[in-house]
Formats: sequence, C-alpha cells, structure tokens
Amino acid sequence: MPARPVIANNTPLVALWILGRLDLLRDLYDEVLIPQAVYDEFLATERALRQKALEQAVWIKPVPLANPQHTRVYVGLDQGEAQVLALAEERDARLVIVDERKGRQYARRLDLPLTGTLGLLLLAKERGLIDRVAPLLAELQDAGLYLDADLVTQILHLAGEE
Repeated sequence: MPARPVIANNTPLVALWILGRLDLLRDLYDEVLIPQAVYDEFLATERALRQKALEQAVWIKPVPLANPQHTRVYVGLDQGEAQVLALAEERDARLVIVDERKGRQYARRLDLPLTGTLGLLLLAKERGLIDRVAPLLAELQDAGLYLDADLVTQILHLAGEE
C-alpha cells in the first residue's frame, strides 16, 4: 500500500522557492502532491523561473482531482486551497501544508493533519536540515510575505532562537 501523501498549497511553495529551499519538501516528506490550481497559482508570476524550479523539483508532483466538483463545498476558499483540501480527502493525506487562515480552519474541521511554512521550517531545523530559522523568516519578510508577529515569536521560541 502506498504511503499517504503530503499535499501543499501555493503560499508554502512560494515561500520555499523564495528561500531557494524547495529541497526541504523532498528531505522532509520524499514527495509532495499539488493540485492543478496550486500549480497554476505558483506559475502565475515569474513563470519561467518558477517553471524551471518545478521541473528540477521532481518530488513536487501536480496531480488531478478525481472529483473536481468536490471543491464547491469549501465556501470562501480560493481554488488552490479548495483543491488542496479536496485532494487531501480523496487521497487520505498524512499532512496538508497550508498557511492561509481560512484554509487552516477548514483543515482542522476535517481533522486533517496540518502544518504551514513556519512549522515546516521548525521541523527542518529539528532534523538538522537548516541551522537557524530566524534568518529565513527575515528573508521571507524582506520579500514581502506577511508573517504574524506572535507566530514568529512562538516559532523562534520553539527553535531556541529568542
């Protein structure tokens, strides 16, 4: 029986791409699935660079939904988030990687195992894949990604980098 998949949304992919660390997905999870809408969202800007990154990151696999209409039950979510949750339910995901608040709320209601970009970076530090979390968070913020200040403080505390 194949292992239950890990499924990622766009924002964590963008964050890891900004950091030049899409390899963390491979190192932590071997393979990560993304639905078509996430693939399309990821390539919506800086298409050539991001396309090349995905071609090189063969462990990130775009996959179709078996039942695309299932996304309609996720009211208030964008297509990427809705497809992530639908795919997670279809494939009995072992983990979903979502940052957006509404998507995380739906995932919790569905009892889906959940993490986000900051949790992923914390796990990477715990496993010795990165030395420090703080500089990566600063790089994400410098690139314009919003990170909740309280969450950053909590992650830095958990990482022992206060």
